[in-house]
Amino acid sequence: MEKKKSDSEIVAEIYRNAQLALESISDIITEVEDGDIREEIMREHEEYEKICSKAAALALKYNIDVKEPSPIKKAMMWSAIKMGTANDNSSQNIAQMMIRGTVNGITSLKTSLTDGANGMDAEVKKLLNELIKIEEGFEKKLKTFL
Repeated sequence: MEKKKSDSEIVAEIYRNAQLALESISDIITEVEDGDIREEIMREHEEYEKICSKAAALALKYNIDVKEPSPIKKAMMWSAIKMGTANDNSSQNIAQMMIRGTVNGITSLKTSLTDGANGMDAEVKKLLNELIKIEEGFEKKLKTFL
């Protein structure tokens, strides 16, 4: 099997994934009233910030250009969150919304793991696996709010 994604594409994806998560959390946290799920979401925010920092450091080390999510993507996420919480900002609904985003991220990252499997830089692979593991843990924890 040939390598379908380059290390630079994967680093950019890791960074973008974490940035989108941070943006989503910033948008949704204003809608959260329950303290327990709010605490979990803030913990997740901290973990995504760490991943962003690690991805940015790798990008700098390997001279990779990483980009923030586009304003259109941000606006679409913001409106989806506002619409999704307009009539229901219960912990259960918030958890469902967060889980959907997390599962989308996991799916994308696991595809990248497969696509870049042969010859992926060890540091890139380590960070990719770290983010997958973190997001799988988030999914499991968020399901306790359902």
